[in-house]
Amino acid sequence: MAYLIAIDQGTTSTRSIVFDEKLQVIASAQQEFPQYFPHSGWVEHDPADLLNTTLSTLKDALAKAKLKASGISAIGITNQRETVVVWDKDTGKAIYNAIVWQDRRTADYCHELKHQGSEALIQQKTGLRADPYFSGTKVRWILNHVEGARAKAEAGQLRMGTVDSWLIWHLTGGKVHATDATNASRTMLFNIHTGHWDKELLQLLAIPESLLPEVKDCAADFGMTDPTILGAAIPISGVAGDQHAALVGQACFQAGMMKSTYGTGCFALLNTGTHAVNSHNNLLTTIAYQLNGQRNYALEGSIFIAGAAVQWLRDGLKIIQNASDTQALAEAADPHQKVYLVPAFVGLGAPYWDPEARGALYGLTRNTGPAEISKATLESIGYQTRDLLNAMQADSAGLKETKTVLRVDGGMTASEWAMQFLADILNSPVDRPRVLESTATGVAYLAGLQQSICPAPEQFAKEWILDKRFEPKMAASVREQKYAGWLDAVRRTRSTG
Repeated sequence: MAYLIAIDQGTTSTRSIVFDEKLQVIASAQQEFPQYFPHSGWVEHDPADLLNTTLSTLKDALAKAKLKASGISAIGITNQRETVVVWDKDTGKAIYNAIVWQDRRTADYCHELKHQGSEALIQQKTGLRADPYFSGTKVRWILNHVEGARAKAEAGQLRMGTVDSWLIWHLTGGKVHATDATNASRTMLFNIHTGHWDKELLQLLAIPESLLPEVKDCAADFGMTDPTILGAAIPISGVAGDQHAALVGQACFQAGMMKSTYGTGCFALLNTGTHAVNSHNNLLTTIAYQLNGQRNYALEGSIFIAGAAVQWLRDGLKIIQNASDTQALAEAADPHQKVYLVPAFVGLGAPYWDPEARGALYGLTRNTGPAEISKATLESIGYQTRDLLNAMQADSAGLKETKTVLRVDGGMTASEWAMQFLADILNSPVDRPRVLESTATGVAYLAGLQQSICPAPEQFAKEWILDKRFEPKMAASVREQKYAGWLDAVRRTRSTG
């Protein structure tokens, strides 16, 4: 029996998961680490915490699985995207904290880039917007604000990378400086059409090319772990950013297939095949995955509030005790009331991108109570997903004729009512897999693929196991009437009116 380990390095915790060759979970270990907020809008991690929790959970997971490092065939790494570290190549020590994807400190500089007309160039080359979300402006900030950093960078003494690169460097004892195409595509420095770091963008952001890692396929040779770390050398052979790993884990290898992960927010990726679709509807174009030198692309949209709206019902309004209570309440709601929740608690994400909008409830009457508000909350997730799907189909006219297959994962998929409404409002089947660990499964698969343990993508797709398919049942007239009401509620909520 062959075994694989997935390192899932997230925003608030790190997990290591041991899989067998059939991608069944054998054991796992998880460890949280601190978040740092030095100023309003700033978010940082201590890079040592990211490494130490990785090493600790690797050892714990091996112990729980009763395995030695010599019994592991390969390691895969999936990670929080856009978070970036800059370190000294001789000491291996970071010169500043990791700047996290949520950090907004470079907002003013991004406004400058837009004002000088550079955003069109950035979008054309990278598929991204000029936004603090992405890694490039964070690296520029570190080079400009850490004493001596720019001189060291110009002298070739520094290295930069997303979290996967930071972990690979240390796990291999400083022998390998590499990343994969999906993580590279989130830096605002990588040309997703040529598959190379873009010299024009590096010059624009004043980042020396010597800092950058080598870009590899998602299934590739990323070096061997230093044998002193775990007791034996293990090949690192799979890497992908978390949302891309989930797309792979859901076996969405065909153009038109879409995965949506429902956690605190929601990240949706639509596979557009080997064609990079340029968005005209406020979506991102990104590399879905890269295998054997072949890039597959995706359109990506993010919803800021999904599961967090249910937490608000519990912790803010206190009308439920557990997230699961929403199901019975939604079923008991008065079907004649037209209540809409627009959960713009932190603004509206794609396709609106309205950071100034704030949440609102519409259609309240004297008879409105916890049941109707709970129902409106669950419905808001379906409506927002339809907004994304509409934008994706508008961007990619060729996919309009394709019946979209939506595969879902994340905590909210446990709600049968919410998943049925999602199918109804999309007028599309919604597939929930038996294994909801899509992110870790995806990167374990990539590592196993490189080692010839796991089958080719076509066979892996055949082995994907459905837990339940939710088929649309709602009458078309009801669907369109309900969605029209949602669009009106959003229009009233937007800061631009």
